[in-house]
Amino acid sequence: MTAVGDELTPLTVQVTRKDLVRYAGAALDFNPIHWNEPFAKEVGLPDVIAHGMLTMAFAGRVITDWTGDPGKILDYYVRFTRPVVVPNDDKGATVELTGKVGAVNDDGTLRVDITAKFEGKTVLGKAQAVLRLP
Repeated sequence: MTAVGDELTPLTVQVTRKDLVRYAGAALDFNPIHWNEPFAKEVGLPDVIAHGMLTMAFAGRVITDWTGDPGKILDYYVRFTRPVVVPNDDKGATVELTGKVGAVNDDGTLRVDITAKFEGKTVLGKAQAVLRLP
């Protein structure tokens, strides 16, 4: 039985510039802030940053790894609060993801609250998913 406070298995993801190129191709999002270091700095960013939707997808993996079925997700939303800065090296950026059951509702759904951190700071605000589990 799932209860409020239950913790999902944490996930740590390394994001490299190579990952950004792959994601850009898959998502058709070729915004230069995600691959062009001089451009990113020119517009006021510290360096190239990960796509927000890629970060959101990593956070969603905490849910799908736990449920084993993405079809159980009824709703999923986040606010982007900080960028994930991706250095130009083989290590990349480390994103740490956790999830916790925040509510079990009378209609049989539950809310999972997700935390995504980069360099110890939260990068997604109010990241939540509503699920229906058997």
